[in-house]
Amino acid sequence: CDWSSDVCSSDLMRARLRADLHDEDAGNQRWSDDTLDRHLARAVQELSLAAPREATATLHTSADSRELSIATLGDRVSIEAVEYPAGQYPAAYADFSVWGDTLTLLINATPGAGEDVVLRYGALHTLDDDGTSIAERLLDLVATGAAAYAAIEWASFATNRINVGGDDTWRHYHTWGQERLATFSKGLAKHGRERGLRARQIGRAHV
Repeated sequence: CDWSSDVCSSDLMRARLRADLHDEDAGNQRWSDDTLDRHLARAVQELSLAAPREATATLHTSADSRELSIATLGDRVSIEAVEYPAGQYPAAYADFSVWGDTLTLLINATPGAGEDVVLRYGALHTLDDDGTSIAERLLDLVATGAAAYAAIEWASFATNRINVGGDDTWRHYHTWGQERLATFSKGLAKHGRERGLRARQIGRAHV
């Protein structure tokens, strides 16, 4: 992968993953494409929870109701801020609560029908044949996480089995995978803190 977010695809990420795992011999691969795709999907899921894709959606109020359905936001991870009334400068943010697929505006007056409510929310990242929503600076982190999951799973499978690489092959992959998993977890925590800081900044702006 050339790490350009509009070019990098699942195929290229899988190739990068095979290079990291030293599994590039097409005639003797330890991991199938489906297996690597599963580990990539898990790493992307973990990244989405810590540093989701930043998305915006505009909903419309119903007459005399503070509730809005957010069921259409199928890729939603979290609601970060609700701009209401919309279109003001500086932006006006309303308090809100979420229960299931319903968002409730915690405001005194009930809105009229058809008023805009702008949601700023965290969404799941995508990685498929067409490209990815993951920022270039985070692609290495995803590859690290996927490689860790793949190595640890293979080490668990290979324990007490005969390996052409020697009896310690599984132990090498286990240690290698654990080291990368620690790096992945540290990276997720760092980006999670950054996300929390941005959320607090919006909260201060609301106050």
